[in-house]
Amino acid sequence: MRSLTCALVLSLLYASFLGAFSQSLSEALLELVQIQMNTGAIYSWQAGTQAETIIELQLPKLGVFSSSYLATTIPYTTSQLSPVVKIATAAVKGRQATGRLWGMDDGSAGDAASLGVAVLLAGRVKASGEPWATAAAAQLNLLLTKTPRLAHGTGTGAISHRADVVSLWSDFIYMVPPFLAYYGAITGNLTLIQEAYTQISLYRSVLYSSNVSLWKHVYSPPSSRYFNDSGHWSTGNGWAAAGMLRVLATIKNSPHSSRFETQQTHLETWITEIHTGMANHLPSSGIFYNYVDKEKTTTTSFPDASGTALFAATVYRFMTLSNPPGYSKIVAAAEKARKALYSKDGATHFDNLGWLKPVVNPYAFSEAGSRSDEAQSFVLQMNHNWLLWKSEGSKY
Repeated sequence: MRSLTCALVLSLLYASFLGAFSQSLSEALLELVQIQMNTGAIYSWQAGTQAETIIELQLPKLGVFSSSYLATTIPYTTSQLSPVVKIATAAVKGRQATGRLWGMDDGSAGDAASLGVAVLLAGRVKASGEPWATAAAAQLNLLLTKTPRLAHGTGTGAISHRADVVSLWSDFIYMVPPFLAYYGAITGNLTLIQEAYTQISLYRSVLYSSNVSLWKHVYSPPSSRYFNDSGHWSTGNGWAAAGMLRVLATIKNSPHSSRFETQQTHLETWITEIHTGMANHLPSSGIFYNYVDKEKTTTTSFPDASGTALFAATVYRFMTLSNPPGYSKIVAAAEKARKALYSKDGATHFDNLGWLKPVVNPYAFSEAGSRSDEAQSFVLQMNHNWLLWKSEGSKY
């Protein structure tokens, strides 16, 4: 009976937004999107992305995009902090003997680090109940001392995204470097901030395809006997751009900004590379294909609203963080993508329960899926960043 009542409420909410203008999503639809985001992450990267979205949207003064994110005064109530603390609690309670946060093990060394910022934040706000600092330090130690690294050739020293073999994934850039940079910023450990930048640089040296200005998805050296994916996965490029943005903001809005001016310039350049490559391959529909430069439907490349939303979210955020020059074409691409997602008052790309569609399968990146938890986060980030960009004058 409870599930029937919930379904009825969701359907009524869906019906209530159909009168909204297509330039924006109604509050009712956004509420549905958030309800589904909060339905319960299975894997660590989903929970980490959910936590980061909550921080950016609901606790912005504690997020790294705020110039005061390191302030000692906490401007939020216990009730306002509770959604992030709840996720951090689950991450710490479920941690493994290795130090890995979260309970569900997907074989990734990098994904669980996406929860590190939430755990550190729970400690900063003095939430009770868990050994936040101990858990965060164990996750950090696992990454820096116990995770395999690329040992030869270009990219030597890059921390593997996988726990059992050396394998570099573009997804890693959203999961690990932001945790390293944030840990370094709140503890005054400049070595960790530098390591966040270094890992991005090493990954880029391996995954960046200069001919199309996009990142490949997966590189595994022959010695790993693991698979490669040299395709330019839309969501993977979005993960990389979003992760670099978080590291850039962490540095820029810290007291150590002047110590890392060259690194910030590089990060801005590398974000621009991805935005340029993606904007160059945006289809007339406004919806990216699963592999950016495979602009036709195949078994592995198909329209994907998830990567599309993440692209737009990162463009709007970059405009408000750095206001880079020469971005008119890229902003136009972001606007085209957002308007496509918002078309027909959202009815085209959201079902009656608020799930974004069509989306890549979050558990099988070369297959079409039906629902995606992280896609819900991307939509909320995109809408938030777009409104922020508008409030600052829609800068080009």
